[in-house]
Amino acid sequence: MSQITLYLDDATQALVEQAAKANGMSKSRWVAEIIRKHAAHEWPQDCLDLAGCFADFPLREDSAATLPADTTRLGF
Repeated sequence: MSQITLYLDDATQALVEQAAKANGMSKSRWVAEIIRKHAAHEWPQDCLDLAGCFADFPLREDSAATLPADTTRLGF
């Protein structure tokens, strides 16, 4: 297993410590989980599950007939 050195300001260090403790894991494991989550090159499964759930949006050409007439504009 490789090691990495991180230089964190005090506020960021406190956030890491709080988050790791809240999740019941070591700081190293918490940081590794965050890296895995945000460095992945895949869409999250909950996003993939949304595919096909929404009706297609109308194209601009298709929806022009359903729009009301434009109001008369004032001249300058």
